Amino acid sequence: MHAYANPTRFLAIARPLTPWLLWLGLVFLLAGAWAGLTMVPGEAKQGETARILYVHVPAAWLGMGGWTSLALAGLVQLVWRHPLAGIAARAIAVPGMLFTALCLATGSIWGKPTWGTWWEWDGRMTSMLVLLFLYAGFVALTTGDESERQGGTLSRGSAIYALVGAINIPIINRSVVWWNSLHQGPSITMRGSSIDGSLLWPLGLTLAGFSLLFGAIVLMRMRRIIADNRVAARLRRLADDEGTEF
Repeated sequence: MHAYANPTRFLAIARPLTPWLLWLGLVFLLAGAWAGLTMVPGEAKQGETARILYVHVPAAWLGMGGWTSLALAGLVQLVWRHPLAGIAARAIAVPGMLFTALCLATGSIWGKPTWGTWWEWDGRMTSMLVLLFLYAGFVALTTGDESERQGGTLSRGSAIYALVGAINIPIINRSVVWWNSLHQGPSITMRGSSIDGSLLWPLGLTLAGFSLLFGAIVLMRMRRIIADNRVAARLRRLADDEGTEF
């Protein structure tokens, strides 16, 4: 892992990898959307509304997975001082927040015709809303700290915030088991899936597509942060040199 701690080595891999992730993600996403809209019949109980799951489920997956990755990056930053860990955490935060917001929005659109309400304060929906607030807090914390903004890394406080926020992830996952919920129980477990196979494979395509696009966005944001850091460092050196000459 430390072999790629050098930003130059990381960029040598990230530059060619980013377009591959981007284009593959688009291919999988478009294939899944086409299959979900044209090849899969409407669900028996929910009808055409069920097609929202091809966006809603990947958005939920990436919102939760994004924070898990962010927290792991915070842990690496705290323990090993990996130079890219803080950059990765900052790069993940905004797309993770957007996918969480997309999950809540599509869930509300799904919920109105299915449950008769746009919103219900049940365990799953409330814990996902908490996740959105956690993301917003992390973004505000890292952009409001001058040293983090200039250095492109994480402060100790931000890293601890990320780790504490990870407590919410198992709460989201188990909320439908622990409390009465409008949401159904886990559809995919180690024992198999309760989702019909005709619905499942397009979902796999859109999930793969969104995940690859998420990875591409994170890599692009990491590259941008590294570039900004280098420009800022160069400007500071120029300012120091001018001050010395003066």
